[in-house]
Amino acid sequence: MLELAEHRALVSGGGSGIGLACAQALTRAGAHVTVMGRREAPLTAAMDAGAAQAMIVGDAAHPPVLRGFSILVNAAGAAASAPFLKTQDSDFRDALEANLISAVALSRAVLPGMLEAGRGRIINIASIAALKGYAYVAPYVAAKHALLGFTRALALEVAARGVTVNAICPGFTETALLAESVGRITAATGRDDAQARAQLAQNNPQGRLFQPEEIAALVVFLCGDQAHGVNGAALPVSGGEV
Repeated sequence: MLELAEHRALVSGGGSGIGLACAQALTRAGAHVTVMGRREAPLTAAMDAGAAQAMIVGDAAHPPVLRGFSILVNAAGAAASAPFLKTQDSDFRDALEANLISAVALSRAVLPGMLEAGRGRIINIASIAALKGYAYVAPYVAAKHALLGFTRALALEVAARGVTVNAICPGFTETALLAESVGRITAATGRDDAQARAQLAQNNPQGRLFQPEEIAALVVFLCGDQAHGVNGAALPVSGGEV
């Protein structure tokens, strides 16, 4: 019997990157997966590829009524890069909306059903930037730190009610966001694509970039019964970077 059979999972940002990898892994583990995102085409492609069985097109920060989910993976997010003195207040608001408020809103939507059932898993895809600072991405770092604080606070509220709340904190991972970072580096420095990727990989003591499937495997573990004692954790997938 598949480990997560009989469970319904909602994955925001499920059309690409880490979210898509999580949807694929949860489906393989037997869960009925719904992917959510703003763009219909990637969600449709995910369903056509068998990564999910349903989809919701919409803004995760303003979700519809949601019922019956025992797993929530908040993988939606966004990042922009600029020196702090060239940022505006709106950059911080946008970062918080994409990386924190979306997770808050979806958690608020699905949590009542989890508490009623006495079982649930909320997993927030944060970043190593939730654990340390990085130059030129102050809004993103601030938002991811806030997401981790939210994770820890909510975990304590629901600890005795069968629900766990955890954060995964990946290092630089091969996603569209990373491709955007590579583009900014090449534009600013004149380095080629390979050199820009090598620069990012230097942050990892293992000297490499991560694959979305590595994060997805940890998500599946956290959803299982054997992970019931893991709550309020910030789990780095960083090769030892701290």
